[in-house]
Amino acid sequence: MAFGQNNDLSSAKRMTARQAADAQIDVGLRQYMLKVYNYMASGVALTGIVAAAVAQSPTLMQTLFGTPLMWVVIFAPLGLVFFLSARIHKMSAGAAQATFWIYAALVGLSLATIFIAYTGTSIARVFFITAGTFAAMSLYGYTTKRDLSKFGSFLFMGLIGIIIASVVNIFLASSALHFVISVIGVLVFVGLTAYDTQAIRNEYNELDHSSVADKKAIMGALRLYLDFINLFLMLLHLFGNRE
Repeated sequence: MAFGQNNDLSSAKRMTARQAADAQIDVGLRQYMLKVYNYMASGVALTGIVAAAVAQSPTLMQTLFGTPLMWVVIFAPLGLVFFLSARIHKMSAGAAQATFWIYAALVGLSLATIFIAYTGTSIARVFFITAGTFAAMSLYGYTTKRDLSKFGSFLFMGLIGIIIASVVNIFLASSALHFVISVIGVLVFVGLTAYDTQAIRNEYNELDHSSVADKKAIMGALRLYLDFINLFLMLLHLFGNRE
């Protein structure tokens, strides 16, 4: 009888230890994801502040978009994304974070024109629609037990298709193609929000050094930031009221 009681006590201890370890991992994961979202939200806020501030200065707008400097403003963010993705493992966490802020500010410069093209009311309305959609899909990606990785290839192909079609439409200037790109873009970035959230969650490792975890959080924030900004722009193309 005592032997059976000892076995039960040992099993209970093992279960308690396992539950404690799982709880510790869960706490660490929540803290990690909170850091990702904080970086991402701060990046979006910085982008919005820079874009609005630049749009208020006609002289600065003329300098940035009325001269060849326009091409630097347009392509610098893209170059910085590739730089950060390629060099993240060799950077310190502080340098990676600074690069992320610089990137968000540069995107703000390139988005200043939306305040000229669209009404402030429609920009605000679309922003809140984007925020609600993003929050819902990110929550789904975080909580779902369904494996979303199988959709990765499909979403990536959709993203490549959007990029190619957008480049082609620079020369065609087709409003119909622009509409189609925006509709498909909304679907792709809604899907990517859930997909990337689950991927970021799965990349968490409680054994990571703090600097490694910080850099992972920054790259995760960058992925979600790109999903949010692109979803916002696609929705703005569809529902924004032009000046």
